[in-house]
Amino acid sequence: MKTLLLALAALGVSTTGALAHGADHSGHAAPAAAGSVEGTGVIKKVDAKTGSVTIAHDPIKALNWPAMTMPFKVADKALLAKVKVGAKVRFDLNGQVITAIRPQ
Repeated sequence: MKTLLLALAALGVSTTGALAHGADHSGHAAPAAAGSVEGTGVIKKVDAKTGSVTIAHDPIKALNWPAMTMPFKVADKALLAKVKVGAKVRFDLNGQVITAIRPQ
């Protein structure tokens, strides 16, 4: 555990955020690579009013994220018309914003 905390501190990651499984992955380290990253998961909630979708996603190795359920903002609310609760999807992330979503 001490080694993990030292490694997280070296990366500049908050140890409380990295060890707690909260509503987002803001405490997890992500590579500095530019561009989008693909994820897969199951739609749990669609909120057109806020422009967000909650996804139970599989681990996203490129971002060092474990599997988790979390809400994501979408770059374009029109993307939400393409999804329904319970659907298995692939999605592209730019930061923590979904830029594309499609059936798996």
